Amino acid sequence: MNATSYRRIAVLDIGKTNAKVVVLDSETGAEVAVLKRPNIAIKTGLYPHYDVEALWSFALDALKSLAREPGFDAISITTHGASAALLGRDGALAMPVIDYEHEYPQKIRDAYTRLRPSFDETFSPHLAMGLNVGAQLHYQKTAFPEEFAEVATILTYAQYWTARLTGVAANELTSLGCHTDLWNPRAASYSSLVDRLGIRDLMAPIRSAFDALGPVLPEIAAELGLSAPVPVYCGIHDSNASLLPHLVRREAPFAVVSTGTWVINFGVGGDLDHLDPKRDTLANVDAYGRAVPSSRFMGGREFESLSAEIGPVDEKAAQAAIGSVIDKGMMLLPNVAPGSGPFPGKASRWIGAEEANREERSAAACLYLALMTDACLGLIGAKGPVIVEGPFALNGTYLTLLAALTGREVMALPGTTGTSQGAALLTGIRPVSGAETHVPPTDIPGLTTYRTRWYAAME
Repeated sequence: MNATSYRRIAVLDIGKTNAKVVVLDSETGAEVAVLKRPNIAIKTGLYPHYDVEALWSFALDALKSLAREPGFDAISITTHGASAALLGRDGALAMPVIDYEHEYPQKIRDAYTRLRPSFDETFSPHLAMGLNVGAQLHYQKTAFPEEFAEVATILTYAQYWTARLTGVAANELTSLGCHTDLWNPRAASYSSLVDRLGIRDLMAPIRSAFDALGPVLPEIAAELGLSAPVPVYCGIHDSNASLLPHLVRREAPFAVVSTGTWVINFGVGGDLDHLDPKRDTLANVDAYGRAVPSSRFMGGREFESLSAEIGPVDEKAAQAAIGSVIDKGMMLLPNVAPGSGPFPGKASRWIGAEEANREERSAAACLYLALMTDACLGLIGAKGPVIVEGPFALNGTYLTLLAALTGREVMALPGTTGTSQGAALLTGIRPVSGAETHVPPTDIPGLTTYRTRWYAAME
C-alpha cells in the first residue's frame, strides 16, 4: 500500500501526564477515535520509573479494539522527550525507563556538570533533574554499574515503542536533539559526551522519523487481529510532532508558540548564534534533521495556577480591562513557576494590584504571559508571523496583546496541540488545514511604556 493511500492512521501518543491511542482520518485530519489512560510513574525499585508494561498493555488493548472499528492502515508514534530505553541482549529492558523528574544525589550531579559538553557544542542547556538524557545515562551508569553492564542497546523513547511493535531498534534525531547533551546540531552527529560516557557502541542506528521500520511483528499482529500487514513508522518527539504540520505547509521564517503545560517557542528559519543557555534557550532538531532555535517557559502551568487564584472571569470584560491595567501600572512579575524561562532567579510578585478586580487581574495575567512569550521570541530571533496553537489559541486577550507586543500577525489554531496529527504526517499523508484565527497587530496606548516599566521593575 502506498503511503498516500492510507485511509486511517493509528497514533500511539505517550505524554508525560497521559497516554492515548488515536485514529486519524487521512482525508479530514479528524480524530475518529481516541482511547486514553494516565501515565503514572512507579516510585519503587532502583529509581522512579514509568510503568511501561501498563502502557504496553494499554497500547495493545487499544490497538486491538481500534483495529476492529474504525480500523487503521498504518501506525505512527510520538512521545515526550527526556527519556531513553536501555535494552539487554534479549531485547527486553535491562533497566527501568527513568522518570525524568527524579533528582539525583548532589555528588553525581556535580560529576556530570564536569563531564557534559559546552552549550556551544550541543546547544543544550544544563537542566534540572533528568531533563538532560545524558545526565540520566551518567546516573544509571554511575549508581548502578552492574545493571548498566547488561545494557546492549540504547534507544530514544518513541523508538522503544516502535521496536516493541516491529523488532527493529533505532534512534531518531528529534529525540536525540531535544536537550539531551548527546547531539551536536551544527555537525549533525553525536556530541563528545557519547564517547565520554563510553556508549557509542550501544547507540542504535539512527533512522529518519519518516522511515517505516517494518510491519507489526506477526505474533502481535495476530493478537491485534490485523488482517493485513500494517507498517509502523519510526516516530517523533512530541514538540516536533506539533511543529511538523507547519514545516510542511509554510515557508520560513515564522514562529510557532506551542502551548500546553510548557510554552515551547520555535524560531523556524532562525540561527543558533545568539542563544543564551542561562535564559532557557536551546536548539531543537526538527523531523528533517535541521536545528531550530527554541525557548520555553512553564506558561500553561502558570496560567492554571493564576486562574485558580483569580477565579472565573468574563473574557470580554477582561480584554476591556487592558487599558485600565496599563493606565494603573498594575503588573505581575516573573516567575510564577520557578526554575525555567527567560528570567531565571526572579521571584513572582504583583505590583499595584491591591484594589484590582478579577477582570483586571486576569488582564494583567494575560499581559504577563504575552510579555513572557514576546521575551522568549526575542531570545531566539524569531521572525515572520507567529502561530499560536494549543489552549492559549483560545485566549483572545493573550493573542491581542502578543500581536501588539511583537508587531506581527498572530495566527491562532484552537484546540489541543497537534502531536497526534503531526505524528500521522510521518506516513506521507498530506496535512489538512484547520481553522485559523488571524489577529493583526494593533496599537494599544501605553503598551510600549508599560513593557519598559515591566522590565525595569524586575531589576
